[in-house]
Amino acid sequence: MPAGLKLANCKVLAMDMDSTLINIECIDEIAGVVGVKDKVSEITEAAMRGEIKDFSESLRRRVALLEGAPAGALDEVYEEKLRLNPGAERLITTAQAAGIKVLLVSGGFTFFTERLRARLNLDSAHANTLEIENGVLTGRVLGHILDADAKATHLREFARTHGASTDQIIAMGDGANDLKMLANAGFPVAYHAKPLVRQQTRYALNVSGLDGVLNWFES
Repeated sequence: MPAGLKLANCKVLAMDMDSTLINIECIDEIAGVVGVKDKVSEITEAAMRGEIKDFSESLRRRVALLEGAPAGALDEVYEEKLRLNPGAERLITTAQAAGIKVLLVSGGFTFFTERLRARLNLDSAHANTLEIENGVLTGRVLGHILDADAKATHLREFARTHGASTDQIIAMGDGANDLKMLANAGFPVAYHAKPLVRQQTRYALNVSGLDGVLNWFES
């Protein structure tokens, strides 16, 4: 890291949700409630490792397996399974105190990102929307899939809104679907990431919590 670099020099912190900000893959845990976790997790892992190139298709395949699941399964996952990863709150509150705007952008679901946005006072959050009819999941996603390209687009638009140049952006992710977003950041961080992501990302946290990023900047 360049000597004398201060956190306040940055303007944007962008984060993936599943397995980055939080400890789980939400879709896998929803699948666990309805007994299809093994089938869904297999597809998730392949997509995260970059073995399935088409994220949109992999998401549709996984969501289709959730057809008929009660909407209450989402609440159960949020209340009983979802936890912030170590250092998440310290990283976010310290970044916010330094004037940094925080973006959560996920290939997961708005049910979870919206709750985390409110809980952590994030500036913006984007994800996919599960279709629910008569209290059950239909097995479909509404609208366009938020894939790797969309993640990168949301980050560029967010950075433009807040006047951040590339070298003023910190972005954090763990899976292949995050690589295009990470490529738009001056400080791309692979967080406890898949080997493919570690290989292609300049910075990494392999042991510490999310707040390990703060050690890179001088106070």
